[in-house]
Amino acid sequence: MSDKKYVTVTLVKSTIGRLPAHRACVSGLGLRKMHQTKTVIDTPENRGMINKVSYLLKVEDA
Repeated sequence: MSDKKYVTVTLVKSTIGRLPAHRACVSGLGLRKMHQTKTVIDTPENRGMINKVSYLLKVEDA
């Protein structure tokens, strides 16, 4: 279990007025409110969502 890598993502910009696909990526990462932080497993799927909406997020290695 400890061999999994994690990434901490924080929503720093609002999803209001964004594309529906970008809103879906943010909710797929488990983020709902501004300045909410979640730790997600570093998988190619999660990395793809993070890259798509990187302008809305702050990303840190956990």
